[in-house]
Amino acid sequence: KRGEGDGLVHIFSAMEACPSFEPWHDKLTGHNYLRGRDAKCLHYYFYFISEEFGLCYLRVPTWAPFRLQFYCNGHNWLARRMSKENIAFKQCTNTFTQIADIERAQALSDNFPIERLHRELDKFAQRFCPVQRHFTNQYHWSIMQVEYSTDIIFRRQQDLRPLYETLVRTAIHSVKPDNVATFLGRKLNGNYQDELGNDFHTRIEGTRIKHHMGPAAIKMYDKQALVLRIETTVNDVTFFKHHRRVEHKDGSSETKLAPMKKTIHSLPALRELLQAANRRYLDFLSELDDPSVGIPAVEKIAETVRKEERTYRGFNFFSKSDLDLFTTLLRGEFHISGFNNASLRQHLNGLSGSQVSRLLKRLRLHGLIKKIGHTYKYYLTTIGKRAAITALKLRHIVVIPSMAGMTTA
Repeated sequence: KRGEGDGLVHIFSAMEACPSFEPWHDKLTGHNYLRGRDAKCLHYYFYFISEEFGLCYLRVPTWAPFRLQFYCNGHNWLARRMSKENIAFKQCTNTFTQIADIERAQALSDNFPIERLHRELDKFAQRFCPVQRHFTNQYHWSIMQVEYSTDIIFRRQQDLRPLYETLVRTAIHSVKPDNVATFLGRKLNGNYQDELGNDFHTRIEGTRIKHHMGPAAIKMYDKQALVLRIETTVNDVTFFKHHRRVEHKDGSSETKLAPMKKTIHSLPALRELLQAANRRYLDFLSELDDPSVGIPAVEKIAETVRKEERTYRGFNFFSKSDLDLFTTLLRGEFHISGFNNASLRQHLNGLSGSQVSRLLKRLRLHGLIKKIGHTYKYYLTTIGKRAAITALKLRHIVVIPSMAGMTTA
């Protein structure tokens, strides 16, 4: 009803926990003083629209020490900057589904105005927390929680949906603890004690996968089935380290690798680290195969081939005999010196020499193996290796777990 104009939108009040003080008398020294304690007091949430940062809120407690909490969304700030520079875009909540000049928009995002933010925060504090006028100290603004997202915009929903489902399901099985540490620029060692793992969650909006390591996490989810979002979040920025000047108590200083400072002036350095984490995760995802590319290969492997008036049936990844065959072809010694009829018979119990010869013929006609010149030995082709690995994954991830849940009468 009020529109998008600057100014106050609404005020909420809530009784919430807060740090505070209580009077204390020390019987040993006879001194009276204030000591810190956990308490509850009334908080006011001032929601307002800023000309530069869009819809924000400031959380103001009514008890000392009046610790404030400010929130803003970088997408709203960027939208206002693009409007001023006449860059056409389409925005849905905190997502851009179209941007006319991606490079310019990225350049604007990379130059988020920290000094300007600091000045605005001081103004918000003076306006919405008037008790500050009774104190001579100014607020020290630090980072409580920050998110940095990298969005890949698709033109059509039907392009993202099948790809996203495959990526999220595959990532659940593929991403290991050491991968999560690598994404976040850390090395996993045996002394690490904090929580680490993967989390798959189904929401009303869709599905989301989260890889977390202590206070930091990387998420992947889709927005309106048009944007694939990779997002790194951190609740304690000291989790990340970077090279900076460190001041020592004796007055000396040196430049070394040290934990990130919590001040808002660390945001530019933090942006680079979070952006790098998103990039490493995207690089990992890019190595996962697009399933649509494999459809012709699967059809070729499964179809019947005719050669010299004889037919050779295709291969079925859910057939026990074919699974046993592919598992055998992946044996380590076969990758070194190849395999022949006799070596296969040692592992395919019950098959005669003529039956194995026919198997070899089937594999060759389907392009899964190739003969080593002037020998009777064979080796797996590229598509043969992929087929064998796929069969092995199906056995351990799908077939065995599914059959374990079945009972026979």
